Amino acid sequence: MPRIFFAMMTISLFSLFSCSRQPLATAAEVNLSRYAGKWYEIASFPISPQRGCQCTTAEYTPTEKGYVEVYNRCTKNGKLSSIKGKAFPVKGSNNSKLKVQFFWPFRAKYWIIELADDYSYAVVGHPNRKYLWILSRTPTLPEATLRPLLEKLQQKGFDTSQLQYTVQQGC
Repeated sequence: MPRIFFAMMTISLFSLFSCSRQPLATAAEVNLSRYAGKWYEIASFPISPQRGCQCTTAEYTPTEKGYVEVYNRCTKNGKLSSIKGKAFPVKGSNNSKLKVQFFWPFRAKYWIIELADDYSYAVVGHPNRKYLWILSRTPTLPEATLRPLLEKLQQKGFDTSQLQYTVQQGC
């Protein structure tokens, strides 16, 4: 009897937690040629190497080999800090899901979850909702664009109170 009870409790808890959050939706389609170029980080859930960064940008360049070259840079303690990597589109995702690799053989999920029709802004996240970057083609994003975007991110299960806004002045 205890085994059956334990099994039923385990199934119930698994069902409760697996249903508590919807799968993370991504952009319907991403044209990597249009996505290419320079993006400014507006805000993020900063990862360890990013702490203390300002003037953060990312540059994407599609290659003929089917992946995208990634060049991230920022100013940290008055010095340029940068890293190069590669992003590989996930088959069947219409390029909205990529796997980014900065250190071989490790690849991380890089999902484009919001994208302006004119490619003026993008939001990149991870399905576990612990990583998030708001990007723009310009160093600032108008409040009229940012507010509704933050509301969408909250609806998608992101804790936007954790966002740290990136200093882009004086770059």
